[in-house]
Amino acid sequence: MRIVFFGTPQFAVPSLTRLLNHSDFEVVAIVTQPDKRRGRGGKVSPSPVKAAALRAECPIWQPGRIKKDTETLARLNALNADAFVVIAYGQILSQEILDMPSLGCINAHGSILPAYRGAAPIQWCLHNGEIETGVTTMLMDAGMDTGPMLLKETLPIELTDNAWQLAQKLSELSADLLVSTLQKLNQQLIRPTAQDGGRATYAPLIKKEDYLLDWSASAKAIHDKVRGFYPNCTTQFRENDLKVMTTLPLGSAYQSQFPAELSRIHSLYESNAIKENAAPGTVISILKNYGPVVQTGSGPLLLLEVKPVGKKALAGRDFANGSRIEIGEVLGA
Repeated sequence: MRIVFFGTPQFAVPSLTRLLNHSDFEVVAIVTQPDKRRGRGGKVSPSPVKAAALRAECPIWQPGRIKKDTETLARLNALNADAFVVIAYGQILSQEILDMPSLGCINAHGSILPAYRGAAPIQWCLHNGEIETGVTTMLMDAGMDTGPMLLKETLPIELTDNAWQLAQKLSELSADLLVSTLQKLNQQLIRPTAQDGGRATYAPLIKKEDYLLDWSASAKAIHDKVRGFYPNCTTQFRENDLKVMTTLPLGSAYQSQFPAELSRIHSLYESNAIKENAAPGTVISILKNYGPVVQTGSGPLLLLEVKPVGKKALAGRDFANGSRIEIGEVLGA
């Protein structure tokens, strides 16, 4: 099968790599976003997909606005591709492009559609406390993740998964599912299934104000927000901004979900000194070797990793020791 691959971030790289190394497919061109300034130094650098394409010595096209780029459109049309594969490309494809390949444009989306259509499905499913997600492959249409579905694969969400970790798992799942989808579609073994728009939910772009923590929410809700919007959630501590990067809700309801390396935390917390009747945002305990415990609107929350303004990320224990945090101090405005 002759494939044109559209993608930009790291999430798309496993799928591209799988197609490049599979004997059933010939990747005839790769389309990715233009190089841009990345990182602290602001150095212009290629997207992860372009970096992978360069290693494979595959033709690379980087139109600024693909719908308006007549040269790229002519090139795409001349390839006579069987399918266009689109994984987190970052630009909307026109109907002209969608109609070019004989089998259509195939997208792998990081959710179980029609749930979490949109730009940030991984982040919002974690934010909302889902216990399962997955990947859906579909035939693209002019809408936002509204095309007929092809194959689905589910994945359980662990209590300690953050957005980066879950994206890595889903990117590998996406690569596997994409190969199966293309093979079965080529053999006419898949019947596309229309989505039920009445059951659709949405995952919009994340705004700066979404990152602010509200300590009156429950420990689980704050934990889900921190891991969903990792590593950007913020609060205030001693009148300075503090990023809260990794947390763990404490209590018997969550103990069975703790990973093995954190299994003793629950018993350690129960045997530790705790400030009674504290307001949300108050440090109520400091767990040796782990970090401060903060009271929320419902339940305690352990801070396992934070990043003070202008400093590198710190383990919770190092933050507690280095800042000499005392029980009774308050986080938040």
